[in-house]
Amino acid sequence: MTMATTRELGWWYWFMTVGLLASSLMGWWMGLYLAMALCAVQIGHVIWLTRDVTSFPVQVRVAYLGLLLAGLWGPLQWIHWVQLVGTGARVAIGYCFLARVLSLAFWNRQQSLSWELLVRTFFSPQSSVPSCGQVFQQFQLERGQG
Repeated sequence: MTMATTRELGWWYWFMTVGLLASSLMGWWMGLYLAMALCAVQIGHVIWLTRDVTSFPVQVRVAYLGLLLAGLWGPLQWIHWVQLVGTGARVAIGYCFLARVLSLAFWNRQQSLSWELLVRTFFSPQSSVPSCGQVFQQFQLERGQG
């Protein structure tokens, strides 16, 4: 993970989401709704880039928005704290726990579920899963070549 990652649009989306979610958890209730709106914009943007509503980057963002929505229900508000930590890790070091979890869904993997796969998925420094922001890097490369 290099500082060049901070110039990637996907990184900025997650950075702003962390700020909005943190502000919500510190008492500014509007931050949560703005984070949800930003996620919806990001989902639309990624669908536009990939032209595929089932693509892995779309799955990650829809799951994230779903967790934000689930956390609106009183007993599940703790989910927002988990999201803050996870998204903070994504922004700080590029580790996307949600993407790694989703990579284990049966529709996203090509091998059987095993302890070896679990260990490799969660503990390897570079997962075999495409990064959350790879779609933006590909778009920049295509735009630069076109």
